[in-house]
Amino acid sequence: MKIFVLLSRIPFPIEKGDKLRAFHQIRCLSKNNEIILCALSDSPVNPEAIKNLEAFCSEIHLIPTRKSGLIWSAVTTFFNGNPFQVGYFYRLSAQKRINSLIEKCRPDHIYCQLTRVSEYVKESKISKTLDYQDIFSLGAKRQAESSSPLMKIFYMMEYRRLLRYEHDIFAKFEHKTIISLPDRDVLPHPSRNEVVIVPNGVDHEYFSPTAAEKTHDIVFTGNMGYPPNIDAAWFLAKKIFPEVLKQIPHATLLLAGANPSLKVQTLRSHNITVTGWLPDIRESYSKSRIFIAPMRIGTGLQNKLLEAMAMEMPCITSLLANQALGAKETEEILIGNTAKEYADHIINLLKNKSKSESLAKKGHTFVKREFSWEKSTALLEALFVI
Repeated sequence: MKIFVLLSRIPFPIEKGDKLRAFHQIRCLSKNNEIILCALSDSPVNPEAIKNLEAFCSEIHLIPTRKSGLIWSAVTTFFNGNPFQVGYFYRLSAQKRINSLIEKCRPDHIYCQLTRVSEYVKESKISKTLDYQDIFSLGAKRQAESSSPLMKIFYMMEYRRLLRYEHDIFAKFEHKTIISLPDRDVLPHPSRNEVVIVPNGVDHEYFSPTAAEKTHDIVFTGNMGYPPNIDAAWFLAKKIFPEVLKQIPHATLLLAGANPSLKVQTLRSHNITVTGWLPDIRESYSKSRIFIAPMRIGTGLQNKLLEAMAMEMPCITSLLANQALGAKETEEILIGNTAKEYADHIINLLKNKSKSESLAKKGHTFVKREFSWEKSTALLEALFVI
Protein backbone atom coordinates (compact mmCIF):
# COMPACT_ATOMS: atom_id res chain seq x y z
CA MET A 1 0.00 0.00 0.00
CA LYS A 2 1.17 3.53 -0.82
CA ILE A 3 0.68 5.80 2.21
CA PHE A 4 0.94 9.60 2.11
CA VAL A 5 2.04 10.78 5.57
CA LEU A 6 1.41 14.46 6.38
CA LEU A 7 3.19 15.99 9.39
CA SER A 8 3.48 19.47 10.87
CA ARG A 9 7.27 19.10 11.12
CA ILE A 10 9.96 16.70 10.00
CA PRO A 11 10.31 13.90 12.59
CA PHE A 12 14.03 14.25 13.27
CA PRO A 13 15.83 14.91 15.55
CA ILE A 14 13.45 13.23 17.97
CA GLU A 15 13.15 15.77 20.77
CA LYS A 16 9.37 16.12 20.84
CA GLY A 17 6.56 13.66 21.42
CA ASP A 18 4.86 14.08 18.04
CA LYS A 19 8.19 13.56 16.26
CA LEU A 20 8.90 10.42 18.27
CA ARG A 21 5.48 8.97 17.44
CA ALA A 22 5.74 9.83 13.74
CA PHE A 23 9.31 8.53 13.33
CA HIS A 24 8.60 5.10 14.80
CA GLN A 25 5.25 4.74 13.07
CA ILE A 26 6.91 5.51 9.73
CA ARG A 27 9.70 3.06 10.55
CA CYS A 28 7.26 0.25 11.35
CA LEU A 29 4.82 1.02 8.52
CA SER A 30 7.64 0.99 5.96
CA LYS A 31 8.16 -2.75 6.48
CA ASN A 32 4.97 -3.56 4.54
CA ASN A 33 4.14 -0.30 2.75
CA GLU A 34 5.56 2.45 0.58
CA ILE A 35 5.79 5.70 2.55
CA ILE A 36 5.65 9.14 0.94
CA LEU A 37 6.48 11.69 3.61
CA CYS A 38 5.32 15.29 3.39
CA ALA A 39 6.37 17.52 6.28
CA LEU A 40 5.96 21.23 6.90
CA SER A 41 9.04 23.08 8.11
CA ASP A 42 9.15 26.49 9.82
CA SER A 43 12.87 26.28 10.65
CA PRO A 44 16.11 25.00 9.10
CA VAL A 45 16.16 21.21 8.68
CA ASN A 46 18.76 19.17 10.57
CA PRO A 47 21.21 17.81 7.95
CA GLU A 48 20.87 14.32 9.47
CA ALA A 49 17.09 14.29 9.09
CA ILE A 50 16.83 13.25 5.46
CA LYS A 51 19.52 10.59 5.84
CA ASN A 52 17.71 9.02 8.80
CA LEU A 53 14.32 9.03 7.05
CA GLU A 54 15.40 7.89 3.59
CA ALA A 55 15.71 4.33 4.87
CA PHE A 56 11.94 4.26 5.41
CA CYS A 57 10.49 6.62 2.78
CA SER A 58 10.40 6.34 -1.01
CA GLU A 59 9.88 10.12 -1.24
CA ILE A 60 10.44 12.97 1.22
CA HIS A 61 8.90 16.38 0.56
CA LEU A 62 9.60 19.36 2.80
CA ILE A 63 7.31 22.38 2.53
CA PRO A 64 8.62 25.56 4.16
CA THR A 65 6.13 27.64 6.15
CA ARG A 66 8.04 30.88 6.42
CA LYS A 67 7.55 33.11 9.44
CA SER A 68 6.91 36.00 7.05
CA GLY A 69 3.45 34.61 6.37
CA LEU A 70 2.57 34.21 10.02
CA ILE A 71 0.97 37.63 10.54
CA TRP A 72 -1.35 37.19 7.56
CA SER A 73 -2.23 33.66 8.73
CA ALA A 74 -3.02 34.98 12.22
CA VAL A 75 -5.31 37.70 10.82
CA THR A 76 -7.07 35.22 8.53
CA THR A 77 -7.48 32.73 11.36
CA PHE A 78 -8.94 35.35 13.69
CA PHE A 79 -11.75 36.02 11.23
CA ASN A 80 -12.39 32.49 9.90
CA GLY A 81 -12.84 31.05 13.40
CA ASN A 82 -10.25 28.28 13.11
CA PRO A 83 -7.92 27.60 16.05
CA PHE A 84 -4.64 29.53 15.97
CA GLN A 85 -3.01 26.10 16.32
CA VAL A 86 -4.34 25.35 12.82
CA GLY A 87 -3.73 28.84 11.43
CA TYR A 88 -0.07 28.84 12.46
CA PHE A 89 0.65 25.88 10.20
CA TYR A 90 -1.64 26.77 7.29
CA ARG A 91 -0.37 28.49 4.13
CA LEU A 92 -2.19 28.69 0.81
CA SER A 93 1.07 27.98 -1.03
CA ALA A 94 1.51 24.82 1.03
CA GLN A 95 -2.08 23.79 0.25
CA LYS A 96 -1.37 24.01 -3.49
CA ARG A 97 1.85 22.01 -3.11
CA ILE A 98 0.16 19.26 -1.07
CA ASN A 99 -2.71 19.03 -3.56
CA SER A 100 -0.19 18.66 -6.37
CA LEU A 101 1.80 15.97 -4.55
CA ILE A 102 -1.29 13.91 -3.78
CA GLU A 103 -2.50 14.17 -7.38
CA LYS A 104 0.91 13.13 -8.67
CA CYS A 105 1.64 10.16 -6.35
CA ARG A 106 -1.98 8.90 -6.07
CA PRO A 107 -1.67 7.27 -2.63
CA ASP A 108 -3.96 4.51 -1.43
CA HIS A 109 -4.30 6.20 1.95
CA ILE A 110 -3.52 9.52 3.64
CA TYR A 111 -2.30 9.53 7.23
CA CYS A 112 -2.52 12.94 8.89
CA GLN A 113 -0.87 13.49 12.26
CA LEU A 114 -2.55 16.09 14.50
CA THR A 115 -5.51 18.36 13.80
CA ARG A 116 -3.11 21.23 13.12
CA VAL A 117 -2.53 19.93 9.55
CA SER A 118 -5.88 18.26 8.93
CA GLU A 119 -7.07 21.41 7.13
CA TYR A 120 -4.85 20.51 4.16
CA VAL A 121 -6.51 17.17 3.38
CA LYS A 122 -9.97 17.33 4.95
CA GLU A 123 -11.72 17.55 1.57
CA SER A 124 -9.65 14.85 -0.16
CA LYS A 125 -11.68 11.95 -1.55
CA ILE A 126 -8.88 9.50 -0.79
CA SER A 127 -9.38 7.27 2.27
CA LYS A 128 -7.69 8.94 5.21
CA THR A 129 -6.90 8.64 8.91
CA LEU A 130 -6.48 11.47 11.41
CA ASP A 131 -4.30 10.91 14.45
CA TYR A 132 -5.70 13.30 17.06
CA GLN A 133 -2.82 12.10 19.27
CA ASP A 134 -3.80 14.41 22.15
CA ILE A 135 -6.88 16.54 22.76
CA PHE A 136 -5.50 20.03 22.20
CA SER A 137 -8.67 21.75 23.46
CA LEU A 138 -8.16 20.23 26.90
CA GLY A 139 -4.53 21.35 26.87
CA ALA A 140 -5.59 24.92 26.04
CA LYS A 141 -8.13 24.89 28.88
CA ARG A 142 -5.50 23.72 31.37
CA GLN A 143 -3.11 26.39 30.10
CA ALA A 144 -5.78 29.01 30.71
CA GLU A 145 -6.21 27.87 34.30
CA SER A 146 -2.55 28.53 35.11
CA SER A 147 -1.96 31.67 32.98
CA SER A 148 -1.94 35.41 33.60
CA PRO A 149 -5.26 37.26 33.08
CA LEU A 150 -4.25 38.44 29.58
CA MET A 151 -3.05 35.02 28.42
CA LYS A 152 -6.10 33.43 30.02
CA ILE A 153 -8.30 35.34 27.55
CA PHE A 154 -6.25 34.02 24.62
CA TYR A 155 -6.18 30.42 25.83
CA MET A 156 -9.93 30.39 26.52
CA MET A 157 -10.56 31.70 23.00
CA GLU A 158 -8.30 28.99 21.62
CA TYR A 159 -10.02 26.40 23.81
CA ARG A 160 -13.43 27.22 22.35
CA ARG A 161 -12.10 27.22 18.80
CA LEU A 162 -10.29 23.92 19.27
CA LEU A 163 -13.36 22.38 20.87
CA ARG A 164 -15.43 23.23 17.79
CA TYR A 165 -12.71 22.25 15.31
CA GLU A 166 -12.00 18.87 16.95
CA HIS A 167 -15.71 18.12 16.70
CA ASP A 168 -16.20 19.27 13.12
CA ILE A 169 -13.07 17.64 11.64
CA PHE A 170 -14.20 14.25 12.96
CA ALA A 171 -16.60 13.62 10.05
CA LYS A 172 -13.99 14.48 7.41
CA PHE A 173 -11.86 11.38 8.11
CA GLU A 174 -12.81 7.73 7.67
CA HIS A 175 -10.63 6.67 10.61
CA LYS A 176 -9.49 8.44 13.75
CA THR A 177 -6.82 7.46 16.30
CA ILE A 178 -5.66 8.76 19.67
CA ILE A 179 -2.97 7.85 22.21
CA SER A 180 -5.00 6.94 25.28
CA LEU A 181 -8.44 6.15 26.65
CA PRO A 182 -8.57 9.23 28.95
CA ASP A 183 -7.92 11.43 25.91
CA ARG A 184 -10.62 9.70 23.89
CA ASP A 185 -13.11 10.12 26.71
CA VAL A 186 -12.82 13.93 26.53
CA LEU A 187 -12.94 14.19 22.72
CA PRO A 188 -15.80 16.63 21.98
CA HIS A 189 -17.83 14.31 19.73
CA PRO A 190 -20.77 11.98 20.46
CA SER A 191 -19.18 9.20 18.36
CA ARG A 192 -15.86 9.35 20.21
CA ASN A 193 -15.97 5.59 20.85
CA GLU A 194 -15.29 5.06 17.16
CA VAL A 195 -11.77 6.45 17.67
CA VAL A 196 -9.15 3.70 17.83
CA ILE A 197 -6.63 3.90 20.66
CA VAL A 198 -3.11 3.58 19.26
CA PRO A 199 -0.72 4.05 22.19
CA ASN A 200 2.87 5.12 21.90
CA GLY A 201 5.54 2.48 22.24
CA VAL A 202 9.12 2.34 23.35
CA ASP A 203 12.20 1.01 21.57
CA HIS A 204 13.22 -1.69 24.04
CA GLU A 205 16.52 -2.37 22.29
CA TYR A 206 17.53 1.28 22.60
CA PHE A 207 16.05 1.96 26.05
CA SER A 208 17.18 -0.97 28.16
CA PRO A 209 18.65 -1.36 31.68
CA THR A 210 22.20 0.01 31.76
CA ALA A 211 24.66 -0.06 34.64
CA ALA A 212 26.34 3.31 35.23
CA GLU A 213 27.81 5.37 38.04
CA LYS A 214 25.09 7.51 39.61
CA THR A 215 25.80 11.22 39.41
CA HIS A 216 22.29 12.49 40.24
CA ASP A 217 19.60 11.40 42.64
CA ILE A 218 16.56 12.64 40.71
CA VAL A 219 15.97 13.23 37.01
CA PHE A 220 13.18 14.75 34.94
CA THR A 221 13.46 14.73 31.14
CA GLY A 222 11.56 16.22 28.21
CA ASN A 223 11.44 19.15 25.85
CA MET A 224 12.02 21.98 28.31
CA GLY A 225 10.43 24.55 26.04
CA TYR A 226 7.04 22.77 26.15
CA PRO A 227 4.65 24.47 28.65
CA PRO A 228 3.60 21.30 30.57
CA ASN A 229 7.27 20.35 31.01
CA ILE A 230 8.23 23.90 32.02
CA ASP A 231 5.49 23.82 34.66
CA ALA A 232 6.56 20.38 35.92
CA ALA A 233 10.25 21.38 36.07
CA TRP A 234 9.43 24.55 38.04
CA PHE A 235 7.12 22.66 40.43
CA LEU A 236 9.81 20.01 40.95
CA ALA A 237 12.67 22.45 41.55
CA LYS A 238 10.79 25.06 43.59
CA LYS A 239 8.26 23.05 45.59
CA ILE A 240 9.21 19.36 45.69
CA PHE A 241 13.01 19.45 45.78
CA PRO A 242 13.27 21.86 48.76
CA GLU A 243 11.23 19.35 50.81
CA VAL A 244 13.71 16.61 49.83
CA LEU A 245 16.67 18.80 50.82
CA LYS A 246 15.30 19.17 54.34
CA GLN A 247 16.07 15.50 54.96
CA ILE A 248 18.76 14.84 52.33
CA PRO A 249 20.76 18.10 52.10
CA HIS A 250 23.19 16.82 49.46
CA ALA A 251 20.53 15.50 47.05
CA THR A 252 20.95 16.43 43.38
CA LEU A 253 18.43 17.08 40.62
CA LEU A 254 18.90 16.82 36.85
CA LEU A 255 16.58 18.58 34.39
CA ALA A 256 17.51 17.09 31.02
CA GLY A 257 16.10 18.00 27.64
CA ALA A 258 16.18 20.29 24.63
CA ASN A 259 15.18 23.96 24.38
CA PRO A 260 15.11 24.93 28.07
CA SER A 261 13.04 28.08 28.48
CA LEU A 262 14.35 31.03 30.48
CA LYS A 263 12.14 29.93 33.38
CA VAL A 264 13.83 26.51 33.36
CA GLN A 265 17.33 27.93 32.92
CA THR A 266 16.93 30.09 36.02
CA LEU A 267 16.41 26.93 38.10
CA ARG A 268 20.13 26.10 37.89
CA SER A 269 21.93 25.95 41.24
CA HIS A 270 24.80 24.09 42.89
CA ASN A 271 22.60 20.98 43.19
CA ILE A 272 20.26 21.46 40.19
CA THR A 273 21.66 20.83 36.69
CA VAL A 274 19.90 21.99 33.51
CA THR A 275 21.44 20.34 30.46
CA GLY A 276 19.76 21.57 27.29
CA TRP A 277 19.94 19.33 24.21
CA LEU A 278 21.66 15.97 24.72
CA PRO A 279 22.75 13.65 21.88
CA ASP A 280 21.87 10.59 23.99
CA ILE A 281 19.17 11.04 26.62
CA ARG A 282 19.80 7.52 27.93
CA GLU A 283 22.78 8.78 29.93
CA SER A 284 20.47 11.03 31.96
CA TYR A 285 18.39 8.01 32.93
CA SER A 286 21.23 5.59 33.60
CA LYS A 287 23.21 8.04 35.75
CA SER A 288 20.23 8.91 37.98
CA ARG A 289 18.61 6.98 40.82
CA ILE A 290 14.96 8.06 40.51
CA PHE A 291 12.81 9.36 37.67
CA ILE A 292 9.97 11.78 38.41
CA ALA A 293 7.39 13.38 36.11
CA PRO A 294 5.18 15.64 38.28
CA MET A 295 2.86 16.62 35.41
CA ARG A 296 0.10 19.07 36.32
CA ILE A 297 -1.05 20.14 32.84
CA GLY A 298 -0.91 18.57 29.39
CA THR A 299 -2.51 15.47 27.97
CA GLY A 300 -1.53 12.15 26.46
CA LEU A 301 0.86 9.36 27.25
CA GLN A 302 4.22 10.55 28.61
CA ASN A 303 7.03 9.02 26.53
CA LYS A 304 9.51 9.97 29.22
CA LEU A 305 7.82 7.55 31.62
CA LEU A 306 7.94 4.72 29.08
CA GLU A 307 11.65 5.33 28.51
CA ALA A 308 12.55 5.55 32.20
CA MET A 309 10.61 2.41 33.06
CA ALA A 310 12.13 0.57 30.08
CA MET A 311 15.55 1.42 31.55
CA GLU A 312 14.41 -0.07 34.86
CA MET A 313 14.22 3.12 36.88
CA PRO A 314 11.86 3.56 39.85
CA CYS A 315 9.31 6.15 38.68
CA ILE A 316 7.06 8.71 40.34
CA THR A 317 4.38 10.69 38.53
CA SER A 318 0.98 12.36 38.87
CA LEU A 319 -2.46 10.82 38.70
CA LEU A 320 -3.00 12.85 35.52
CA ALA A 321 -0.03 11.24 33.75
CA ASN A 322 -0.77 7.74 35.02
CA GLN A 323 -4.33 7.85 33.71
CA ALA A 324 -2.90 7.40 30.22
CA LEU A 325 -0.11 5.05 31.31
CA GLY A 326 -2.18 2.66 33.42
CA ALA A 327 0.56 1.36 35.74
CA LYS A 328 -0.39 -0.14 39.12
CA GLU A 329 0.03 2.40 41.89
CA THR A 330 2.54 1.44 44.63
CA GLU A 331 3.61 -1.70 42.71
CA GLU A 332 4.75 -0.42 39.31
CA ILE A 333 4.75 3.33 39.91
CA LEU A 334 4.28 5.85 42.72
CA ILE A 335 1.71 8.65 42.52
CA GLY A 336 1.99 12.10 44.08
CA ASN A 337 -0.53 14.89 44.42
CA THR A 338 1.14 17.50 46.61
CA ALA A 339 4.76 18.61 46.80
CA LYS A 340 5.04 16.88 50.20
CA GLU A 341 3.75 13.57 48.82
CA TYR A 342 6.22 13.67 45.93
CA ALA A 343 9.07 14.52 48.29
CA ASP A 344 8.15 11.71 50.67
CA HIS A 345 8.19 9.21 47.77
CA ILE A 346 11.63 10.43 46.68
CA ILE A 347 13.05 10.29 50.21
CA ASN A 348 11.64 6.81 50.76
CA LEU A 349 13.13 5.46 47.54
CA LEU A 350 16.54 7.04 48.18
CA LYS A 351 16.66 5.56 51.66
CA ASN A 352 15.04 2.19 50.87
CA LYS A 353 17.07 0.35 48.24
CA SER A 354 14.91 -2.79 48.23
CA LYS A 355 11.72 -0.74 47.65
CA SER A 356 13.44 1.18 44.85
CA GLU A 357 14.65 -2.00 43.13
CA SER A 358 11.27 -3.72 43.43
CA LEU A 359 9.41 -0.74 41.95
CA ALA A 360 11.93 -0.48 39.10
CA LYS A 361 11.71 -4.16 38.17
CA LYS A 362 7.91 -4.31 38.24
CA GLY A 363 7.67 -1.08 36.25
CA HIS A 364 10.08 -2.47 33.67
CA THR A 365 8.06 -5.69 33.34
CA PHE A 366 4.86 -3.66 32.90
CA VAL A 367 6.22 -1.44 30.11
CA LYS A 368 7.88 -4.31 28.27
CA ARG A 369 4.59 -6.22 28.32
CA GLU A 370 2.28 -3.38 27.35
CA PHE A 371 4.19 -0.97 25.09
CA SER A 372 6.08 -1.51 21.84
CA TRP A 373 6.09 0.45 18.58
CA GLU A 374 5.56 -2.70 16.52
CA LYS A 375 2.49 -3.67 18.52
CA SER A 376 0.89 -0.21 18.45
CA THR A 377 1.66 0.47 14.77
CA ALA A 378 0.02 -2.83 13.81
CA LEU A 379 -3.24 -1.37 15.18
CA LEU A 380 -2.77 1.68 12.97
CA GLU A 381 -1.87 -0.32 9.86
CA ALA A 382 -4.99 -2.45 10.23
CA LEU A 383 -7.15 0.67 9.80
CA PHE A 384 -5.61 1.57 6.46
CA VAL A 385 -6.94 -1.52 4.71
CA ILE A 386 -10.54 -1.19 5.99
